[in-house]
Amino acid sequence: MKKNVVKQVMALVLSLTMLVGCGGDMLTGETERGNTVSEGYDDGWDVEASPCGVEDAYYDVEASPCEVEDVYYDVEAEVCSVQNTQEYYAPAEDVTPEYNTEEYNAIDENGFYDVAMSPVSTFSADVDTASYANVRRMINDGYALEQIPDGAVRTEEMVNYFSYNYRAPEEGELFGVTSTISACPWNEESQLLVLGLQTEEMGLFDTPDANVVFLIDVSGSMSDSDKLPLLQDAFEVLVENLGEDDRVSIVTYASSNDVVLEGVPGNERRTIMNAIDGLTSYGATNGGEGILTAYALAEEYFIEGGNNRVIIATDGDLNVGITSQSDLQDLIEEKRESGIYLSVLGFGTGNYNDAGMETLADCGNGNYSYIDCLAEAEKVLSEEFTSTMVTVAEDVKLQIEFNPAMVSGYRLVGYENRMLATEDFEDDTRDAGEVGAGHSVTVIYEIIPAEEGESADADLRYQESNLSAEALESGEWMMLSVRYKEPGEEESQEVNYYIGEESYTETPSEDFIFAAAVAEFSLLMKESEYAGNGSFEHILECLEEVNMRDEYREEFVSLVEIMQTRG
Repeated sequence: MKKNVVKQVMALVLSLTMLVGCGGDMLTGETERGNTVSEGYDDGWDVEASPCGVEDAYYDVEASPCEVEDVYYDVEAEVCSVQNTQEYYAPAEDVTPEYNTEEYNAIDENGFYDVAMSPVSTFSADVDTASYANVRRMINDGYALEQIPDGAVRTEEMVNYFSYNYRAPEEGELFGVTSTISACPWNEESQLLVLGLQTEEMGLFDTPDANVVFLIDVSGSMSDSDKLPLLQDAFEVLVENLGEDDRVSIVTYASSNDVVLEGVPGNERRTIMNAIDGLTSYGATNGGEGILTAYALAEEYFIEGGNNRVIIATDGDLNVGITSQSDLQDLIEEKRESGIYLSVLGFGTGNYNDAGMETLADCGNGNYSYIDCLAEAEKVLSEEFTSTMVTVAEDVKLQIEFNPAMVSGYRLVGYENRMLATEDFEDDTRDAGEVGAGHSVTVIYEIIPAEEGESADADLRYQESNLSAEALESGEWMMLSVRYKEPGEEESQEVNYYIGEESYTETPSEDFIFAAAVAEFSLLMKESEYAGNGSFEHILECLEEVNMRDEYREEFVSLVEIMQTRG
């Protein structure tokens, strides 16, 4: 049986090579950062073991006379899996823009700091995951390494896409904290600090009532199957989690804005889905009063103590009625103070405005996710429903003070657009990130151990002039301080955690190894100067003995394998 299947597959491959010819490329692309021609081949196959279509069965390039790049056939496997186990959302060829006008914020990578000169590192928490899903989409679409914009790769979002077994908070705690220090996989002269903050899980029946207004882009550019059709299927997933005490409104914007649904109870799923399924794309984008209408409905059906939220769903065209980006940000910031948050769901390719959508979600105390397939919609809007929809901590800031007796230098891996000044930490008017129920926040530092006898002069906790001999010998490596506000509160609370030699280990956990592997992958994807000895091959070696406990981690390995074959 196995041999017959192999023969059939080999015959199929031979037939395909005869059709396309040995000079043809299965995947072509000339997409540079900015405004360049983008072409890509897509065969429409969706692979069984991958949540979002990552090919995990490859064709051996060495054995292929035509060098078919991205379909690897494993002779040991019974058959190359090409079954459509989930609906495939491919961009429609006739509406794909000739030029790639996707927009990304430039990222100036964090460098190393000397603890003697800069002992304190301060930044805002971030639990967005859009970067990972977007980069996955690019890999699936056949992008070569040099074609992926540097600004699309945000390390903290790549790492925080995954769940980890961090310590849960104890009674009276908002965060459980896990800290591990071990060897840095890509730089033998450094060590890696991985910090994990975990909030308490919340059951679906424990969530506060929701007042949700969907602000949906239905302009002509949303006609692609990976945009409005995928959006409609995605919202069906979300609606399944709503109940009779929740309220749903729908506002659309294109050439004009329309109120499609107003204050409907969440358990009237047929009414809600009929409204969503009835949406069609048309015309140019000129949103009129779209965003104002959405906020007006959110205010009209406001639930005291509930989850009041506007969710923008778009391919990136943010002309929602206020043409000035600064005015739009001001409006969103004003509304968040009244308890109405704003989250953003991104869809599609070609004209995708990542930069604008990330900024709006940050201003609105909301989440930013990119939906590239139905499996991602299920992850964001169903599996992680409470994390996505229920905020348990606002304006979350983290500050680490390093002990110069133990650490001489450090580099924060990621969080470049979340950096804060030291004085911002205690400034309760300074906006920062939000964390949802059941969210984990992972922070990674590359640190350089101090040589014996090193010290610094700044007047902080770990300064020699400020410490007794006993304190100097305490073994503390650093102090983590976390400031946050409970939802609706104006004053922050602060908690401190002391991290010492007990966190160091030569045999780190699988979570540590996996988080480090994702960070290394991110460094390679942005061709970072700090990637050291990192390589795709090295990542795969590090993960050989790690249990890939869910389909998302398995998919990550497939992405690494794909990039390895592309060189």
